[in-house]
Amino acid sequence: MGRLFGTDGVRGLANAELTCKLAFELGQAGAYVLTMAKHKPRILIGRDTRISGDMLEAALIAGICSVGAEAIVAGVIPTPAVAYLTRHYGVDAGVVISASHNTMEYNGIKFFDNRGHKLPDELEDRIESILLNGTESMPAPTGFEVGRRVRIRNAVRDYISFLQGTLDTDLKGLKIVLDCANGASYEAAPMVFGTLGAEVITTYHTPDGTNINDYCGSTHPEKLQSLVLETGADVGLAFDGDADRLIAVSEHGNLVDGDQIMLICGLDMKERGLLKQNTIVGTVMSNLGLENALNKAGCRLEKTKVGDRYVLERMLEQGYNFGGEQSGHVIFLDYNTTGDGILTALQLLGAMKRSNKPLSSLASAMRKYPQVLVNARVQEQKKHNYQDDEVIQQEIRSIEERFQQEGRVLIRTSGTEPVVRVMIEGADQREIEEEAVRLAKLIEQRLN
Repeated sequence: MGRLFGTDGVRGLANAELTCKLAFELGQAGAYVLTMAKHKPRILIGRDTRISGDMLEAALIAGICSVGAEAIVAGVIPTPAVAYLTRHYGVDAGVVISASHNTMEYNGIKFFDNRGHKLPDELEDRIESILLNGTESMPAPTGFEVGRRVRIRNAVRDYISFLQGTLDTDLKGLKIVLDCANGASYEAAPMVFGTLGAEVITTYHTPDGTNINDYCGSTHPEKLQSLVLETGADVGLAFDGDADRLIAVSEHGNLVDGDQIMLICGLDMKERGLLKQNTIVGTVMSNLGLENALNKAGCRLEKTKVGDRYVLERMLEQGYNFGGEQSGHVIFLDYNTTGDGILTALQLLGAMKRSNKPLSSLASAMRKYPQVLVNARVQEQKKHNYQDDEVIQQEIRSIEERFQQEGRVLIRTSGTEPVVRVMIEGADQREIEEEAVRLAKLIEQRLN
């Protein structure tokens, strides 16, 4: 078995790769590593709406209880709610059962520590080592020391109350279409926006266990775009299955992605004196247009490798309070410790209300550069060799010189496949497509 933890917990095909046995063992090892200093630790568990959630939740709870910890079960609730409520309830750790934006046959398990932070690599490595190599023995308490399952009834309500407190205005006068992806936001999102005074039209909010992310949500916003135009709404808001990301739609039916949302909210925060060090933390995939627009406004973009966990790590290290990813994971660290789709939507609508401008006008402050991604298939053992191949490196330099500050080349290797990913960004779509294909072919020739 290879590495269990990816960039966002353990994921796989439910009951085939992510089995009940693995969920049980993750519950044991996770509870032990995260709470070993506690006499009777408490761990909060939330999940999304996919059909395998019941099965994996039961196995996870059994693992947690078997090492003497208490399982606090919140039921179906967004991932960022678990991050917040872990702190709010003062429990020792949080766990989410979700595969986020993936289709229903997949599921995943990810952990938060007692501060609501995703685990650093070293803690994941320790959990993984226990599972794969048996490096530490799990306790096996008996009698009164066995853990118990406790159902908590007010989790969604407490999360909604928190969200409402993050906005300093109401949403009266706004007409909003929500796409809940038949996922974890189906209950919380309509309630939040409705109670703040918006006119709310909700779609994809009837989960049946099998329809999560089924051609809806942040990865398939096409229907939402149509609904915004049909209803004359001011904005459309699309969440993914666990509601930790947001993609918006303007009143003209145009997509507004995470980079554009970060620019709008970041400039609003700067104007109110709330953007620490006038810096937004993004990733290497952040659009060149975001960096240019921030520079023009007297702000800066700091980049990390791909993954919102790495964005958060940089924010904590350097004292920044705002960052995120193009995919719609946006972190408002003054409020929560992970990407939060509903929170992000509230802050975006707050910026619209304060500026008295439509979303299309605010999004136009950023010139979005086209991006093309092409995969080069190479030998697994050679996929990192592009860094030392002078022919490849010279071609990369040559392409960037031709763009003259109007484009860039980004090369990344896949963590799971024998693939080198070539991303080229520039002003001319046709030109960058041709250059990306040509560079990918060169990489294949050189590394095979």
